[in-house]
Amino acid sequence: MKAISANRQMVRAAMAAPYLERDEEHDLAVRWKDKKDQDALHRITMAHMRLVISMAAKFRNFALPMNDLIQEGHVGLLEAAARFDPERDVRFSTYATWWIRASIQDYVLRNWSIVRGGTSSAQKSLFFNLRRLRAKIAQDDPSLSESAIQSQIANSLGVHAKDVAVMDARLSGSDSSLNAPMSAGDDGSSSDRMDFLKSEDPLPDEQVSMMIDEERRNVWLDDALNTLNPRELRIIRERRLSEEGATLESLGSELGISKERVRQIENRALEKLRTVLTAETPEIASL
Repeated sequence: MKAISANRQMVRAAMAAPYLERDEEHDLAVRWKDKKDQDALHRITMAHMRLVISMAAKFRNFALPMNDLIQEGHVGLLEAAARFDPERDVRFSTYATWWIRASIQDYVLRNWSIVRGGTSSAQKSLFFNLRRLRAKIAQDDPSLSESAIQSQIANSLGVHAKDVAVMDARLSGSDSSLNAPMSAGDDGSSSDRMDFLKSEDPLPDEQVSMMIDEERRNVWLDDALNTLNPRELRIIRERRLSEEGATLESLGSELGISKERVRQIENRALEKLRTVLTAETPEIASL
């Protein structure tokens, strides 16, 4: 009740604020820009709160608190006042409209859904214009199919028809919690949506088994690498155990030998590793 009362008081105060003539608006803007006169800023913003309320009302269909929409619009109004250049031949209301709308739209995108959407300018345009265009196109030609309507919307906004379909699906339904109950069993217990999600990950016992096998292979490999001499070990690490893998030419240049000699040492080291691993750990052949 207090929020509603405060909202009404704010609306009444905005409606009671006097309009500003061009010269008076210019003088106030100059006082604010040059002297940071807070009284001038207050008079400018109060005179344009009608504009904020009017623009906030256009976003009521997104089921967000009207008071919050107005507050966000006021933030945009203050941003416009901070950036406004009174020496340009333009009224403040014209300049402030873009900032007010941008602030409200950003608030809607951040709070309408848990999942953030409309990150690009094209996606934002689709988010805020889809319903209006759909209603207009359907009214002009009721015989159009769903795909034809989405195609026309895509052409109008310069986006893909697939993006229109995805956004249409998002706007047609609300967010659902994965912890929301789905059904109740005979014993009175209930199941959540989460219980019906299928995981593509391995089962816990399979994950443990894979971890143990990986640790064993690492031990075997470390023991086998210890049988190599320093030059063989460096070549194997650079060529086989690094993410990018050094070239024969680069290793040959670093070691002062030809790339063919590097290849021979690498093959000899690999054969030595294969012999050691097979002899000491016969079970590796089954992995």
